[in-house]
Amino acid sequence: MSVYDAAFVNSELSKRTSIFGLRLWVVIGILLGSLIVLALFLLSLCLTSRRKKLNHHLQQQQSKQITTTPPISKEIQEIVHHPAPVPEIQVDIGKIEHRVVFSDRASSGESRGTGSACETASFGSGSVGPEVSHLGWGRWYTLRELEAATNGLCEENVIGEGGYGIVYSGILSDGTRVAVKNLLNNRGQAEKEFKVEVEAIGRVRHKNLVRLLGYCVEGAYRMLVYEYVDNGNLDQWLHGDVGDVSPLTWDIRMNIILGTAKGLAYLHEGLEPKVVHRDVKSSNILLDRQWNPKVSDFGLAKLLCSERSYVTTRVMGTFGYVAPEYACTGMLNEKSDIYSFGILIMEIISGRNPVDYSRPQGEVNLVDWLKTMVGNRKSEEVVDPKLPEMPASKALKRVLLVALRCVDPDATKRPKMGHIIHMLEADDLLFRDERRIAREHPSSHHEESQGITRKVGDKQFGEGASNTSEGDSGRTNPHPY
Repeated sequence: MSVYDAAFVNSELSKRTSIFGLRLWVVIGILLGSLIVLALFLLSLCLTSRRKKLNHHLQQQQSKQITTTPPISKEIQEIVHHPAPVPEIQVDIGKIEHRVVFSDRASSGESRGTGSACETASFGSGSVGPEVSHLGWGRWYTLRELEAATNGLCEENVIGEGGYGIVYSGILSDGTRVAVKNLLNNRGQAEKEFKVEVEAIGRVRHKNLVRLLGYCVEGAYRMLVYEYVDNGNLDQWLHGDVGDVSPLTWDIRMNIILGTAKGLAYLHEGLEPKVVHRDVKSSNILLDRQWNPKVSDFGLAKLLCSERSYVTTRVMGTFGYVAPEYACTGMLNEKSDIYSFGILIMEIISGRNPVDYSRPQGEVNLVDWLKTMVGNRKSEEVVDPKLPEMPASKALKRVLLVALRCVDPDATKRPKMGHIIHMLEADDLLFRDERRIAREHPSSHHEESQGITRKVGDKQFGEGASNTSEGDSGRTNPHPY
């Protein structure tokens, strides 16, 4: 640039403007400074906004990890049983129960130790509740107590696993042995609702129901503490490796059937509101050392799905035991348990699984096979071959009749549990009298047994137990125990 041009530019920039009489170069400097400050301000706003969005996204991700449960399919195509390796059966370690779950909601899956946002609203991850329950019947255990009792919920302490939760054996600080169930499907169970449900179930007392000792509500954990029953479950003794001769004699099996019926009758007819078990099966029948049955998991259906309506869109149960009307329509009432109980009777008598794909065609479904055998007058051939001795023919037929009535496709024709107990106890009386008469008067055993049959039949069941109306069950004592 020439000296002339530089002088011209300087003279132009030095001219005063109409803006407060400021020189031109001053005005230009102010404008440039303002633009720079504005740009820096906008840049800082952008960075701040971006940082806030990033923090919000991270919080959402952390919240998702806490509250979202991955969907787990519980549908199965067949039942596989793994026999225990030793004759004296204890509770299987890590045994998986196969369940069928039909749902029209994608979020109906289950996950260990998780909960929804409504569950964690009142309890933070580090909160600790009081050790003593204010419900008046049991204890409110802390998570720390139960972790110490179960060795940190380790896999070595797992004694059962299924769609409802994982069960751990544990020993409390006072030496009491317990079974701790960590509920998997605890979505929607807020703190207050959970405690109300547990209080209702915790007050249930019956010799044929596993006693609930207490519970734990802490963070996302919902845990139930039960009494420990030390002789395994019925499924293990029926289908496990017990040798060529089963320790379950006919008398023991009938005692298990009758005790289970009394426990279910108490749930159906002795409580208000009634409790529908919804998962009656052999693995939920625990046995003590005297072979007395104790029904477990009787409160989980109420805990996990607390709908007040009998119609549910989520059918929960075990393949082979679910009543057809419940599976198809979601209509749930005590007759659903009656059907499952009928399947259980058949399983106890035959020693067969409700569905077994390893058997020949025509024998896969236990109900269809047993109906065919009874129809062909081959009742004796359905008895478990491992049974030490064959039962009396009349006693066997009577129990089979009860089982067939329980699995009637028409739910309205199935007897109530109180009526079932009435029939089973009459059958037990008949069987004991037949054995006593056979010992005392071997020559007249046949004539006397016919007389007892007519007497019991006329007094208890009229012209035939199969034709007893549903209304008769209403006249029976719902609490014969």
